[in-house]
Amino acid sequence: MAIVASFCALCLLLALGKFIRVKIRLLQRMYLPSSVIAGLIGLAVVYTLNHVETTEVVDGVETVTTPYAEFAGTYTAGWSTLPGFLINIVFASLFLGVTIPGIRAIWRISGPQLAYGQIVAWGQYVVGIGLAVGVLASFWELSAGFGGIVAVGFEGGHGTAAGLEKQFLSHGWQEGKDFGLAAATIGLVSAVVTGMILVNWAARRGHTHKLSKIEDMPESSIVGVFQPHERPSAGKQTVSADSVDTLALHLAIIGIAIFIGYAILTGLQGLEDWITLELYHGWYPAPAEFAKQWAERKPFMSGFPLFPLAMIGGLFVQILVSKFAKVNVIDHELMQRLSGTSLDFLVIAALSTIRLDAIGEKLVPLLIVCAGGIVWNVFCVVYLARRLLPTHWFERSIAEMGQSMGVTATGLLLLRVVDPKSETDAPSAFGYKQLMHEPFMGGGLWTSTAIPIAFIYGPWTVFGIACGAIFAWLVVWALLFRGKEAPTAV
Repeated sequence: MAIVASFCALCLLLALGKFIRVKIRLLQRMYLPSSVIAGLIGLAVVYTLNHVETTEVVDGVETVTTPYAEFAGTYTAGWSTLPGFLINIVFASLFLGVTIPGIRAIWRISGPQLAYGQIVAWGQYVVGIGLAVGVLASFWELSAGFGGIVAVGFEGGHGTAAGLEKQFLSHGWQEGKDFGLAAATIGLVSAVVTGMILVNWAARRGHTHKLSKIEDMPESSIVGVFQPHERPSAGKQTVSADSVDTLALHLAIIGIAIFIGYAILTGLQGLEDWITLELYHGWYPAPAEFAKQWAERKPFMSGFPLFPLAMIGGLFVQILVSKFAKVNVIDHELMQRLSGTSLDFLVIAALSTIRLDAIGEKLVPLLIVCAGGIVWNVFCVVYLARRLLPTHWFERSIAEMGQSMGVTATGLLLLRVVDPKSETDAPSAFGYKQLMHEPFMGGGLWTSTAIPIAFIYGPWTVFGIACGAIFAWLVVWALLFRGKEAPTAV
């Protein structure tokens, strides 16, 4: 019955989080997701139950016990492994049901936005690793991956931090997921708070064009509950229920996408093993010392996560459906609902199982690197954006800041404040940019690759790659976009 209790506890926390958000105005103004509220409540409850101690004396021997730990374990059974599974659904559904335009069209509309977004994302590695290795390592003993935790938590978010747990464990960093989730929470809250401060600053300076006051926004946007007459569609049934339920079919398609990603991962791991054997016993054996060093290293693909490859699987499925299916049965709105459902439960389970004891010893360096990440994002908005973005630089950059510190929804929320009717070119540039940005950053291929590189080749290697990437994107911007206005989407 543990699985029933576990599922019911997750549902109870989610409903409680939503109830509290509806009732507390401050949480509404902070636009804090109900899943985050629920996860923080779960964290407090689980931590308390696991640390309440009683003293018993048996035969003259005093014994300290935690009587409620077993109770907490029953109601949180499987929570620690649930995020690692659900993140695959989130990423596999990313491109399913989307009409994917040509790369040339995406580049034409969102090129400057992509260059700016890439610089923001790579800069989080530069700042985080620079602070961790260059400064904080003199005072604390930090893991090789500690400097990358800002990018994992901010740009990646709760889902990415939880999804990288296997990778952290494979390199002996037991606390990696806990630090990543803590950084994601700090980033999400600070994205909204800092974002609204910047919105007010921009309004006073005349940098906004279509600003909307918070008081003028619909009540449904603030409270988070739609009135009956304004409820949007949650998706369309694309097949007859007599044959198969539409939701079941969409879940099956996600499963196929994840399986393709799993096949790719298995193939890459097998290729790495084959290369190792070839170095020793193949037609062209390597020198003994080199082969020995290669075999004794930590296998690069052993802890590589599945979710970025599941995203590639989803993209592959969508391309096949678009090219060969007579009728497209994939509805993107339904995919978004499945993705959103998975992410909500993922966040609750992940936050509730954070090991606060593991974070406590390194709380100060965590706060310092997170503060550095916040400062970097603010710098990008107030200084870089007006120089790199061709039009409506504040609207474009505030959406980017919200996404790079929280989630895409946070970026869209801040954009809605400064451009409530989508009258600028920011929404189209930001949306198209995601198609080329997400596969690599924010939980994509590079985010998943940076951690093993930091452990195997050292954090300075990641730092150098990030610096090189920023320089490369600045060159791209200077050659292709400097002094040019970006065209708007048709």
